[in-house]
Amino acid sequence: MDTDRRPIDYQRALEGLRNGVPNREAVRLLGCSQDRLLRAFQDKLSGVALCVRDGGQTPGLLVAGGFGSGKSHLLDYFGDLAVDKNFVCSRVVVSKETPLYDPAKMFMAAIESALVPNLNGEAVREIALRVKPESRGYADFIAWANSPGNGLSDLFRATILLHERLGNDPELVDQITNFWSGEQLAISRVRQGLKQIGCAGLFSLKPVKLKDLALQRFLFASRLILAAGYSGWVLLIDELELAGRYSLLQRGKSYAELARWMGRVKGENCPGLTAVAAITDDFALAVLQEKGDRLVVGDKLRAKGTDEYIALAGRAETGMRIIEREAIALEPPRESTLAETYFRLKEIHARAYNWDPPEISSAIQSQSRRMRSYIRRWVNEWDLRRVYPGEALTADAEQELRPSYEEDDSLEETREPLQIE
Repeated sequence: MDTDRRPIDYQRALEGLRNGVPNREAVRLLGCSQDRLLRAFQDKLSGVALCVRDGGQTPGLLVAGGFGSGKSHLLDYFGDLAVDKNFVCSRVVVSKETPLYDPAKMFMAAIESALVPNLNGEAVREIALRVKPESRGYADFIAWANSPGNGLSDLFRATILLHERLGNDPELVDQITNFWSGEQLAISRVRQGLKQIGCAGLFSLKPVKLKDLALQRFLFASRLILAAGYSGWVLLIDELELAGRYSLLQRGKSYAELARWMGRVKGENCPGLTAVAAITDDFALAVLQEKGDRLVVGDKLRAKGTDEYIALAGRAETGMRIIEREAIALEPPRESTLAETYFRLKEIHARAYNWDPPEISSAIQSQSRRMRSYIRRWVNEWDLRRVYPGEALTADAEQELRPSYEEDDSLEETREPLQIE
């Protein structure tokens, strides 16, 4: 264990473990015991460069595990590993504020949470500053941006040109960077900028729906990240199971979005990006089978009769197949894993409070319990023994919690997508 750490660092790690939400200190100190998933993730990272050369997206990884089994810990560990390997990394937790079916909100959450290797501050702004106009990466970026059929609207091509040439208008350059980060930008303002550099008729600027704009922003940001010299973009998506509480239509859209993040939507690849998503291990049974989604979602979407919904149905079915067939389950804690974690936690507690934690009886028990239950029990019991020495106190065992998949109307989004004017 790192001897350069201060007691406060170990205390911070314990605080997260007490609450059942491991922070970065806890993740770094405890490490990762999921060898199979770790190898799979490392393979994904190694394959990003090849997929970029081929114009494809690195297939994603879906992780399944029960409540408290360590999914969030694993994602955090993957995030640290990705940053160490020169990837930009974003962690998005699916929630009411960030619904899986809304690409615009997913993008905003991804940008706000982005960790950029060796940089602080606003992610897109810092990445854009690192791009060198004379570099090979920038030349490749410009060639891609100007190539036909790349999925970008002229609005992006125009802002790239303005960002490069409009050094005498820092206000507009700042607005463009904000636009790349997910904020609004008036087309009239872009036209004014083009007039300033004598390129008024060069682009056909039209309003873009926010949904379409969000997908283009993901595509643009992943290429900008590569142009700045980073290895790629890792998107970590946690608590995917919340989609089970949406209405049937929104569940269908969510399955379709999962297929996109896993790199399985033909013609809509995002080179440079790879995703890892986490979902509960009973979702396929409880929602896809018992709730009937596997049988009815595709038909319900096709019944709307439009080309958009017919295509959406196929994507949704792909997403459901990924959940059923391709999710990799977390390994339950083996006796050796529990023993190693126990002794690591004991050392963390010792260094946090400069004491010698006593042994806890029956520390290694049934492997049917979740890892979080073991960890919280050990930490809480050492807390009690330290504060009340000599007392016969024992921490209560944590009851196992299960997620609900009942539909929740409050998670619905009824507002129509806006447009960039």
